[in-house]
Amino acid sequence: MSQERGISRVVNVSPAAPGFVGPGHLAAPVVSRENFEMNDPFILLMDDHLDIGDRPVGGPHPHAGFETVTLILDGAIFDRDEGGTLNAGEVQWMTAGSGIIHSEDVRTKGKVRLLQLWLTLPKNRRWIAPDFQTINVNEVPVRREKGAEIRVYSGSSAGLQSGTRNHVPVTMVEINLEPHASAELDIAASYNGFAFVIDGSVRIGDTELNAGQVGWLDRSTDVGTSVLRVVAGESGARLVLYAGQPQGDPIVSYGPFIGDSKQDIARLFAEYQSGRFPRLSELKKQQV
Repeated sequence: MSQERGISRVVNVSPAAPGFVGPGHLAAPVVSRENFEMNDPFILLMDDHLDIGDRPVGGPHPHAGFETVTLILDGAIFDRDEGGTLNAGEVQWMTAGSGIIHSEDVRTKGKVRLLQLWLTLPKNRRWIAPDFQTINVNEVPVRREKGAEIRVYSGSSAGLQSGTRNHVPVTMVEINLEPHASAELDIAASYNGFAFVIDGSVRIGDTELNAGQVGWLDRSTDVGTSVLRVVAGESGARLVLYAGQPQGDPIVSYGPFIGDSKQDIARLFAEYQSGRFPRLSELKKQQV
């Protein structure tokens, strides 16, 4: 019999504060990079709210040594240079690897809410060639049960398998529940993970989580598969579950770079400043 996972700790997400884009941008850290040893393989998760009209969302900037996973919850974003639109329910999974420049001319369509995850890479793949995947709405496996809809962006659920290519094994699903509805999800027992409640409330084990709260799963000592049971409150619920295989390798985090040492960080800054990072738009052209 599979072990049922519960919640070991609850984190209240701070109210969104003014972000780097300027007026109309609010951001809240859902997962903090200072706690990586406990949160492994998840480095950072930001909850961004954008209502900025036609202004660009920042400018070109580099990343290296990890992956970014951007899920659009509401609205849409597009980039003229990178040639694509991400609509609500879609994901861009970018492997920064040895280094890349992206978000060259990102704009919003209406009011946007997105979650951006920073995910570690295995130590032996940290410096692989950069790459990206766009997961469109019609490519997302959807599991529908009584009062429940589960969208599988990475990993698998009840026999549905995402096509996402992962370096670190990760289950990433969005769960929408009608009032008092429930859902069960199979998760590898070795995975570390958390649920972030977007709207409504849920009960996982003996713990109730409300909108704006993060519930970290207890750590299983079993092998094989564990079970997560989620029950919605009286107003239903919308939440995102992230669960992945811890890598067990410490990291050094500085600005837009992740490395194994301070020397890695210095090297990455030097390579970026000397123009050695490719642009995401160049990679997209090569894939056409």
